[in-house]
Amino acid sequence: MNSRWIGAAAGLFFPFTAQAADGPTVFGIPVDFILFAATLLGVALFHHHTLRVALTGLAVISLYKIVFTGFNEGAGALGWLAHLQHEWVVLTNLLGLLLGFALLARHFEDSGVPHVLPRFLPDDWKGAFVLLVMVFVMSAFLDNIAAALIGGTVAAHIFRRRVHIGYLAAIVAASNAGGSGSVVGDTTTTMMWIDGVAPVDVLNAYAAAIPALIVFGLIAARQQQAYQPIQKDASASTEVDWYRVGIVLWILVAAIATNVTVNTLFPEVSDSFPFLGAAVWVAILLAMPLRKPEWSLLPDATKGSVFLLSLVMCASMMPVEKLPLASWESAFSLGFISAVFDNIPLTALALTQGGYDWGVLAYAVGFGGSMIWFGSSAGVALSNLFPEAKSVGAWLKAGWHVAVAYVIGFFVMLAVVGWQPHAPHKEAPATPPPTSAMDHLTAPHR
Repeated sequence: MNSRWIGAAAGLFFPFTAQAADGPTVFGIPVDFILFAATLLGVALFHHHTLRVALTGLAVISLYKIVFTGFNEGAGALGWLAHLQHEWVVLTNLLGLLLGFALLARHFEDSGVPHVLPRFLPDDWKGAFVLLVMVFVMSAFLDNIAAALIGGTVAAHIFRRRVHIGYLAAIVAASNAGGSGSVVGDTTTTMMWIDGVAPVDVLNAYAAAIPALIVFGLIAARQQQAYQPIQKDASASTEVDWYRVGIVLWILVAAIATNVTVNTLFPEVSDSFPFLGAAVWVAILLAMPLRKPEWSLLPDATKGSVFLLSLVMCASMMPVEKLPLASWESAFSLGFISAVFDNIPLTALALTQGGYDWGVLAYAVGFGGSMIWFGSSAGVALSNLFPEAKSVGAWLKAGWHVAVAYVIGFFVMLAVVGWQPHAPHKEAPATPPPTSAMDHLTAPHR
């Protein structure tokens, strides 16, 4: 057998056979990033096979890192296992929240609140605008996917299923904008929260999100009014199930109280156990005697969660020290990149790199994905209800106001609150561990 193959095979299991962390590059770009970009491009192109693409990308990147570059925690398969051990709390917390919030969203939908919302809408174009405001507000305490689906369901009812694509883009934008300043409103901000970013550090995203809502909301409402005026006939007999509303509030309070308590009183154990995800599920189970969750949602929710976690794991293995420095320019660019590539791994990269103004980043990656229908999970979910929206050309042509609103909102935020980069919220290791045989021989003894 060729000696190179023997060395590569040995590198899968023994740290001292892996190559140095720098690794090969193509035109100065580390191969790690090229593989990651190829994975994200595959997700963007093959929408019906996203889970398969993400898992394939995770396997390829893991194998490449094991054989060629190693990890911050070590090299070879042992380094990969050490890296997984380092990331398991974040991944488990995220899994618990994603699955738990799927059940929470159904509790809210079944509460009857979405069915009574049309009663509060004006009768002309202002009704379409007020619905977008409602989606914006709901997304601050519900998952942005749930807020978009509720908004789309209401829109289908009051507009007789004749919903303008520009208005569909606005619903997605409203859900993403509303969640950008809340740590329970978007998966990206929840990731920041889990990683140790304080909830108040993302609040300034609303300095951009609110102006953006006004810009795209007014234009989209006029588009919809010209396309199909509002037709309200909400049943007066519809009643709100206050037990389910209470369950939604109970789960949110349990999550927030647990995370604040652990990070404030017991920060030394916050990285040792997925307290946040566990708290959500304890709250769901304790509420079962009042109303049972819709367990049938879990299989699909699990597939979607595994897809997102695969991308997060891929991002965690990237050599972020080779990325451009954190700045408002790079955050602004990430907004456009997130319209094509999933914002979850982009957020993971930024968290690992550190040094961002988290409110600016939350708005950029959260709202930026609204510019194309597959740029955010909310857009993908809403497009499943309205298949006619699954056209990049139609979305860009009818929803042009979303991109304009993104730019306006971003620079309004810079003018109002400025760029205030936060110090790293986690301590980085002083010296990276050895990742090759030469590193082991030359590393100073401590």
